[in-house]
Amino acid sequence: MPKVIAMAGKGGVGKTTVSALLINYLLNRGKTPVLAVDADANANLNELLGLAVELTIGQIRKEMKSELPPNITRDQYMEMKLHQALVEARGFDLLSMGQPDGPGCYCSANQYLAMTMEHLAGNYQYILVDNEAGMEHLSRMNLRVIDLLLVVSDPSARGIMTAERIAALTGPLGVETKAKYLVVNRVPEGAGQPLHNRIEEAVSKSGLTLAGLLPQSESLADWELAGRSYLELPADEPVLTAAFAIFDKILE
Repeated sequence: MPKVIAMAGKGGVGKTTVSALLINYLLNRGKTPVLAVDADANANLNELLGLAVELTIGQIRKEMKSELPPNITRDQYMEMKLHQALVEARGFDLLSMGQPDGPGCYCSANQYLAMTMEHLAGNYQYILVDNEAGMEHLSRMNLRVIDLLLVVSDPSARGIMTAERIAALTGPLGVETKAKYLVVNRVPEGAGQPLHNRIEEAVSKSGLTLAGLLPQSESLADWELAGRSYLELPADEPVLTAAFAIFDKILE
């Protein structure tokens, strides 16, 4: 069975950035093949990986509401469309959730995604799920066992407080997590002791283990604006070096 890695955290903390850096790491370390699932309605993991998405789970769901082609069952049609939605790249595939059925409704799309994961899981060594804000999405996707939960926070007090709450939600949601880590993203150079004290407090309260800190990086923003893939980042890029050190620590 593949190892399942899931991202969690409040909106805007950089979960997708960390996901793209992790895919870079898995490819470089030969931990392939990987299935990357962009489970955020505001999907942009593909942009950080330099890939185009032509079909999403949400679009498949809408198509399934209309009349199907003759001589094909609903399950056969769904399986065919799911394989069409897979964006294949070297060492990994990408599947995007896309928009839900309507305002606040993701139930049926999640059902299709859960079925997809069940069908495809055996083909991969790792499954990486880049989630929307919060934890409820993991439960709706039927991810009952997560090998590694990475809770991402920015260096704000609110972000770290939210990380504590998210880590505590895995139990009530019925999600078994074998290991939970905190990654603090966009840490400014020379961050003071108050930030480190707040991080230590969050770690002690939540049962999270501090995986590490990722430095604030202007070059990442420039890279994204230029439309360049994070998979092509130079090996000596400081944020990439820091990310690889974190992933070595928690995955080796």
